Amino acid sequence: MNVGIASIGSYIPARRVSNEELSKTVDTSDEWIRSHTGIGNRHIASDEETCSYMATEAAKEALDKAGVDKNEVDQIIVATITPDYRDFPATANLVQRNLGIGNIGSIDVKAACTGFVYGLELGRGLILGGTAKTVVVIGAEKLSAITNWNDRGTAVLFGDGAGAAVLTSCADGEGIVDSVLRTDGTGYDALNIPAGGTATPFIPGETPEEDLCIYMDGQRVYNFAVKVNVEIVKDLMERNGLTSDDIDYIVPHQANYRIIRAASMRARIPMEKYYLNMEEFANTSSASVPLALAEMDRKELLKKGMKILTVGFGGGLTYGGNYLVW
Repeated sequence: MNVGIASIGSYIPARRVSNEELSKTVDTSDEWIRSHTGIGNRHIASDEETCSYMATEAAKEALDKAGVDKNEVDQIIVATITPDYRDFPATANLVQRNLGIGNIGSIDVKAACTGFVYGLELGRGLILGGTAKTVVVIGAEKLSAITNWNDRGTAVLFGDGAGAAVLTSCADGEGIVDSVLRTDGTGYDALNIPAGGTATPFIPGETPEEDLCIYMDGQRVYNFAVKVNVEIVKDLMERNGLTSDDIDYIVPHQANYRIIRAASMRARIPMEKYYLNMEEFANTSSASVPLALAEMDRKELLKKGMKILTVGFGGGLTYGGNYLVW
């Protein structure tokens, strides 16, 4: 027995903000954003569309597509860095409440843009270990709530949304075959929110407002992201006796076209192997991989037996990937 994705769903806020619209309030342009990131649009959640709301809607769609009753769910895992509440309760608890499921297990994973990758392996372990039979893994983010809209370097990058996968048992050799989960804590300060935690508490009247928003050292993050994209893909292929010809799709975190292009060239893997949708949704952190998979599923691109690699990389610094046989 192994564990696989029985279905995948998503939720995207209705409000769509183009580069042209953004350039009216931020010192930028459509040409600059596209040439530097590959992003053309992003979807921004309303006040009512909280992280838990989007996560719940994505989970509902995934459960419906799988034909799984909500009461069959044993565990909810939500990967997010934009929870409804700063420290607790976990957003997964609110999803459990919203779905009206009994007192099952629910936890949040705080691995930034690698969160969904981590969540898949954690869900797989729960099922293989006999703790659960059905696990819902969600990546959900409301990054608009922690974006400094006056900072051109980050304001153009982020969007909101959620993707969810229903995990159940499957035949050996299918599903989530292998995962690589890693961190590099020495780079914690390259991509973070500088204030608001116990190390640097928020002090009214003293803490700059921008320190409560995403800070990124662009060059350090770029160098890290290109390096680990190549490393994860290489490691997953070597561990599982694969070549790039065996892989049908690589689904990376949708951060920046230039990052993926550089990784493709360095790994000598054709760009056609990489599935990208950042042009429409921008960087949605832990939601980006499941949103891409959900879009591929809607387009009927995913066929039984396809070999797929996911790759995540983000704040922490975290990185990792999964090898999936669809």
